[in-house]
Amino acid sequence: MIVRHLSEAEKGERKVEAENWNSVRLLLKEDNMGFSFHITTIYAGTETPIWYQNHLESVYCISGEGEVETCDDGKVYPITPGMIYILDKHDKHILRAKTEMKMACVFNPPLNGKEVHDENGVYPLEAASVAE
Repeated sequence: MIVRHLSEAEKGERKVEAENWNSVRLLLKEDNMGFSFHITTIYAGTETPIWYQNHLESVYCISGEGEVETCDDGKVYPITPGMIYILDKHDKHILRAKTEMKMACVFNPPLNGKEVHDENGVYPLEAASVAE
């Protein structure tokens, strides 16, 4: 059994900071579960272009408000607590936070831990592990 606490993970290498967000990676590839699980904070007033070409992602809103826009068709979906959106087709999208949002995120294939978006909003398929 694996047991971790968010408050402890926030203090160590499992917390990854980026310009518009931070992500606490609670479950990673090295845990051998076939997916990774993160609690991500999206900062208020930000807009983040994202395109997970190498990963599928499910995102559940715990708190805060914002919206997600799919780039292919321009559809905008409001994000409020209790809502989930699922990027099942490697959807290119724009994430906008009206207020600070806390999100629970699941990635397949799992992340190693140090990934941040590249210039196209993509996570590399293989990045450094938090153990390195």
